[in-house]
Amino acid sequence: MERDSTVRRIRAQQNQQKQQDCSDEAVALNGLRRRKHKPEASAGLLGESSAVLLLLGFVCLLWLLVLLSLRQLVISSPGLFNALRARKHLERITSFGPRTVGSPENEITTVNYLLDQIEQIRTESQTGPHSISVDVQRPTGSFSIDFLGGFTSYYDRVTNIAVKLEPKTTAQHFMLANCHFDSVANSLGASDDAVSCSVMLEVLHSLANLSTPLKHGIIFLFNGAEENILQASHGFITQHPWAQQVRAFVNLEAAGVGGKEVVFQTGPENPWLVQAYVRAAVHPFASVVGQEVFQSGVIPSDTDFRIYRDFGKIPGIDLAFIENGFIYHTKYDTPERIHTDSIQRAGDNILSVLKHLVMSDELADSSAYRHGNMVFFDLLGVTVVAYPARVGTIINYMAAVATVIYLGKKSMLTSNAGGRYMRDLACAACVAVLSWFVTLLTVLIVALLVTLAGRSMFWYTHFYAAVCLYGSAAVGKILLIHTLARNLYYGGVSGVDLSERFFDVSLLLWCCVLLFLTQRGLCSAYVPMMMVVFPLASKLLLTKHFRARGASLQYCVLYLTGLAVPYVHIMFLIWVVFEIFTPILGRSGTEIPPDVVLASLVTLATIILSSYFMHFIYLSCSTRRILAGLGSVFVLMFVLVCCGLFFPYSADPSSPRPKRIFVQHSTRVLHALDGTVERSDSGLWINSLDYSGMQHITPHIPQINDSIRTRCSEQLPYCGFPWFLPVKFLVKKSWYLPAPEVSPEAPLQFRLLSRQDTEWGTVKMSFEAKGPSHMSLYLRPHAGASLMGWSFGDGMPRFDLSGEYFVFYSHGLDAPAWSFWFEIQPPESSDAPPDEGLISLAVSSHYFFGPDRRSEPLEALLKRFPAWAFPSSWVSTYHMYRY
Repeated sequence: MERDSTVRRIRAQQNQQKQQDCSDEAVALNGLRRRKHKPEASAGLLGESSAVLLLLGFVCLLWLLVLLSLRQLVISSPGLFNALRARKHLERITSFGPRTVGSPENEITTVNYLLDQIEQIRTESQTGPHSISVDVQRPTGSFSIDFLGGFTSYYDRVTNIAVKLEPKTTAQHFMLANCHFDSVANSLGASDDAVSCSVMLEVLHSLANLSTPLKHGIIFLFNGAEENILQASHGFITQHPWAQQVRAFVNLEAAGVGGKEVVFQTGPENPWLVQAYVRAAVHPFASVVGQEVFQSGVIPSDTDFRIYRDFGKIPGIDLAFIENGFIYHTKYDTPERIHTDSIQRAGDNILSVLKHLVMSDELADSSAYRHGNMVFFDLLGVTVVAYPARVGTIINYMAAVATVIYLGKKSMLTSNAGGRYMRDLACAACVAVLSWFVTLLTVLIVALLVTLAGRSMFWYTHFYAAVCLYGSAAVGKILLIHTLARNLYYGGVSGVDLSERFFDVSLLLWCCVLLFLTQRGLCSAYVPMMMVVFPLASKLLLTKHFRARGASLQYCVLYLTGLAVPYVHIMFLIWVVFEIFTPILGRSGTEIPPDVVLASLVTLATIILSSYFMHFIYLSCSTRRILAGLGSVFVLMFVLVCCGLFFPYSADPSSPRPKRIFVQHSTRVLHALDGTVERSDSGLWINSLDYSGMQHITPHIPQINDSIRTRCSEQLPYCGFPWFLPVKFLVKKSWYLPAPEVSPEAPLQFRLLSRQDTEWGTVKMSFEAKGPSHMSLYLRPHAGASLMGWSFGDGMPRFDLSGEYFVFYSHGLDAPAWSFWFEIQPPESSDAPPDEGLISLAVSSHYFFGPDRRSEPLEALLKRFPAWAFPSSWVSTYHMYRY
């Protein structure tokens, strides 16, 4: 019995030991599996919450710095410029109402006020060392421009007020300071551009009363026809005798209301101007990125800078207010919306820069200093960094070489390790690029779904709703792809090694962007240069610390600190992009889906910001809760947007976001080849300037619905409608509501003066038109015929994107009849129908002000528009002839 019990006891102990060994083996195997699929769950890695708090805190802190720098308009002022006196000028000019070319408000009232103020300044400064000369110019001219698809402009007796300030000993060389006092119809034009003219008046007052004489002179040009596509500046620079003495210019413009005025164009190829601005400006604010974006043509706007550059061949500086473009060219552009500090800031800068330039040696022979472009950019409003583009090229290539050396050392460890590193780096780069491509595709699908749901432009008033919707989709998609890559593809690789690898990927990709932009000769290459130099330097300094301690809190803070300078600048540029493009998308026409554009911009911003944050994705223990949070935000925002919670427009007086609409009461008359009237009609022609069309208007005005939608009549010039500017390729959806006939007090008078066959086989026709201050001429040659010459511009006809010809005409007061001629080459084939003629010609007349604008149907319709809609309205006629 004792032996049996002993045996049983021994066997029980052996079985227990076997079970313990199997259990230990199972634990060991499970541990191996866990280490294989989730390596180093805690060693050297960040907790998920810590990673989120670090990155969110970093981004929020830098965004706060950007916003604080933008709100800090004036830190200190030298006190030489009197902003209060300039504000009085602004309030007085805007009190005259809208100042459209040809109106008494623009040609008489405003002109008289400016002349009175200039005379007072001249009287006050008579005993000083300077003299003031004034000349009122009324030029007539014509030119072609490729703006808005290309058209030709003709102006007759528009107004310029030129003021010459020079030492009493006279001067040979002059700076030009330019502003425009005209405005668009239906707007007081406080920011565009009455505030600039007010600033120039006060700058003139300050400089005229200096006790020390200036070395060179200044011409202050108050031009009265900029809104008519740059006409008055062309008249000055091509015809005024003083223009021959201008060596450089400063142009004051606006694309928004208030805030900081930014230098967004310089040159061409005169770096001394940028250097002068950087040295002299009291509150410098400039960006070469803005210059290259603006000059690329993606922004549908232009300034007098183009005229002085292209027709005057002189270099200059273009400054503009860019904030709050939602109310640009609307009735909300009033003087009370422009902060006095904005006026003080602009005045301090213009005064100091002009004073510096007219005391410099460079102005006397600016061509001698024409040697390339400048790289210039702002650092949080504290200072502007500027250096020659050739120096920038050297810096860029040095940064690229440093990157190659850094990556090259890793690829040359041993033959096997180096080759494996290169393969791993290439695969990681493919993962990163794939994540960006899939993210962009995903976000664009979301934007299309929002558009198809009829919720386009929900972000126009609620911008941060777009950040939450498209931003959460973009961040979540990038994070999801990298999480899947880590768990499924990189199962046996430690998180520390992956974080190192994807830092190298970010560095490599930014280096590729740097080399591409540098090869293209773009000064904006300084941005990827910063995104290479600062992260690389900080990573090299932290290498030993990272290898020893992994992703410690100290390492993470120091790593993010190294990214602070390039990232804060990137975030400032992101602010500029959205500050400019978000309002523009509200007036970019019916053919460009704005949600697609905005979603692309949000995705691009996310990709740029996330580039060096990929390092943190792989240093984090997990991303499950982050993905869950982002997915929840996306689903919630998508549901709220699709339910229509976010209305696009607002009539809030403190921050209006109006919907822009063109409404014209128009009469159309179509004439046959013999001059008789074929048909005519009258109606209210309605155009929406944004993608939503009449979707939100129809509930308020049921008559404006798709039943009155119009189609382009391809056989008629410009679709048979009275286009004010050649934007039919942007605005293809319009509505036509029948209304009584238009009866203007000064109806259009149009006649054919002569028609003759020339000896070289062409037909020359001369015409005469007399009507209001604004008219548009459209030409459409018939099949086989071609327009060979005309009396506009340089004599060479310039057609637009659709192959038609558009001529924009305006005149000041007391202009004679408009005379012009065309020369047409008939079709070579005799098969052309003889009853169709050679060409269809249409003339539209536009009435903005005074009794000619009175239209009971138009005014009755305007009263029915909701408060958040801003309809620009006028009366027009459209006459089409065949010859």
